[in-house]
Amino acid sequence: MCGIIGICSDKDISKDLYYGLYSLQHRGQESCGISVWNGEKIDYHRGMGLVSDVLKKEELDKLKGNIGIGHVRYSTVGGSHISNCQPLVGACRGKKLSIAHNGNLINNLYLRQTLEEEGFIFQTSIDSEVILYILARYYKGDIIESIKITMDYIKGAYSLVVLSEEGLVAVRDPHGFRPLVLGRRGDEYIVSSESGSIDILGGEVIRDIEPGEIVLIKDGNLKSYNYRNNYKEMKKICIFEHIYFARNDAVIDSVNVYDFRVKSGEIIAREDDVDADIVVPVPDSGIPGALGYFRKSKIPFEEGLVKNRYVGRTFIKPDQNEREIGVKLKLNPLTSVVKGKSIVLIDDSIVRGTTSKRIIDSLKKAGAKEVHLRITSPPVKYSCFFGIDTPRRSQLIASKKSIEDIKEEIGADSLKFLSLEGLFEAADFKNIFCMACFDGKYPMKPMDKEE
Repeated sequence: MCGIIGICSDKDISKDLYYGLYSLQHRGQESCGISVWNGEKIDYHRGMGLVSDVLKKEELDKLKGNIGIGHVRYSTVGGSHISNCQPLVGACRGKKLSIAHNGNLINNLYLRQTLEEEGFIFQTSIDSEVILYILARYYKGDIIESIKITMDYIKGAYSLVVLSEEGLVAVRDPHGFRPLVLGRRGDEYIVSSESGSIDILGGEVIRDIEPGEIVLIKDGNLKSYNYRNNYKEMKKICIFEHIYFARNDAVIDSVNVYDFRVKSGEIIAREDDVDADIVVPVPDSGIPGALGYFRKSKIPFEEGLVKNRYVGRTFIKPDQNEREIGVKLKLNPLTSVVKGKSIVLIDDSIVRGTTSKRIIDSLKKAGAKEVHLRITSPPVKYSCFFGIDTPRRSQLIASKKSIEDIKEEIGADSLKFLSLEGLFEAADFKNIFCMACFDGKYPMKPMDKEE
């Protein structure tokens, strides 16, 4: 999972790219970067760390250009290393290109091996470089045609922003796994992984880039192309965007993330009969679900966990050890609130189970009498091959344990998950979501991965 942004303007936009990436920081905290077209060449700066640490004022001042793209990364394909930072920059036949990618290719290994056999030398271990090489290989001055040829080869999840001499290009895969939103600010265009970036930059959201759509923007003009046909019937948006990844203020493919999360909490409360004193959210993505639960159950809502705002999201830490340390640093019980209380603890998901176990343990050490965990999504039983860091089912606690066994392992007094039917209801019964991590029904067959 990553965050991408692109801006086409008539003035220098490096600072706008910075602010846009800052608003997308929750989507990736390992590395970041921006690249801009200055009329003659592509200048770029990228590095390991947060946006505020990598993109200093002195670096931004060097990046002059009116068209640019940016990227924040959390690694799925390829390790956490400076060589894997994006945007990637390259050149072919005198033509300069830069791309930023959100998603995972499912035929990455096959394509990489094929290109290596033809003499290509890779500088990174990420699938985005495969996209760049194929794009450069067929780029002969018509960026749209080269992108269409590239889309013939690549399979899987990809939302792309591409920077070239011809302008800014935004691309979404035929299923639309990863979000990509189009906005406008006067005569300027902005594309971003989430609508919040556009709002923050003072723009107006126009619409979502459609699955299989290619958008070319230059000199205040926008042209839209279809890869082959109309792919609306193939739309399969990752439901985890709404459950966890996106900010509460995002609207993705006409579904409001905040409303979805509140409704999920209401639905699980409707089917619950637990007797408890307070409802406590796991901040931040658990807060809307807890509000929905409180509204439906009438059990008082309390802030029982204090979040350290200077610690990032633990799920997207690059390794398990960092995730466990991050949990300890991130959340601390409010003893005066939880002591002696029976608690309904609301969280958005359980993936590995580590975070839930440590939170419940900390609440009980703070004096909580009971902790009843309610999860506003179904059990994650299957690997995701389209951009979430769950490559093997063995890492997923629900793939091998019953709900009762999970309850015992994490130390909860009771445990309930939202049903698939409830999830579908929360999404306003829209049949546009990929729920393969819950039901194993993949929109396309994984090629490179093992479950």
